[in-house]
Amino acid sequence: MSYFDFNSAEDSAQNQPLIPKGALAKVRLFIRPGGHNDPAKGWTGGYARRSADTGAVYLDCEYTVLEGPYARRKLWTLIGLHSEKGDAWMKMGRAFIKGILNSAHGLRADDDSPAAQAKRRIESFANLDGLEFVAKIDVERDDRQGEKNVVKGAVGPEHKDYAALMHGGHGAAPVTGGGSGSPLPPPAAARASVPTRPAWAQ
Repeated sequence: MSYFDFNSAEDSAQNQPLIPKGALAKVRLFIRPGGHNDPAKGWTGGYARRSADTGAVYLDCEYTVLEGPYARRKLWTLIGLHSEKGDAWMKMGRAFIKGILNSAHGLRADDDSPAAQAKRRIESFANLDGLEFVAKIDVERDDRQGEKNVVKGAVGPEHKDYAALMHGGHGAAPVTGGGSGSPLPPPAAARASVPTRPAWAQ
């Protein structure tokens, strides 16, 4: 196949239809290293990224949908670690990470058992890299790209579709009423294997 024959190239993300707002999907998280370290806070390994413009520090996260009709689709969301404007962004980031850990480990939000508490403790951001969890997908406006999909949060075992999405092999739950619904069986064409690392990290 000639490189210069672009008929077989994949469509760009901008040309793909948006995943519906409120849809749920099992995803794998990758942290795109930013090279920023702050040993006093335990931020090592170069995972964090610092904005030269605002001084904000965050995790630049990429999520790959693992199964179902949106398999292999990628989404991006920042997880706040520090803002010069105050603690609100940091608190939102910590809540986001707690939700990811709950979803990845099958913990209910109200489970305060010693075992659950231990699973919510991590040694470094490296423990987040590669985690699989059930994500709630949203649509946001981007000044450069127009509307785009983002990961709004993580869904835990309290949600009625969690078990099917996380363990049952279904790739996505549609939006019905309040944002939940019966999971959709993934089409055969959507069951293609997903790389364990994104291309930029291999």
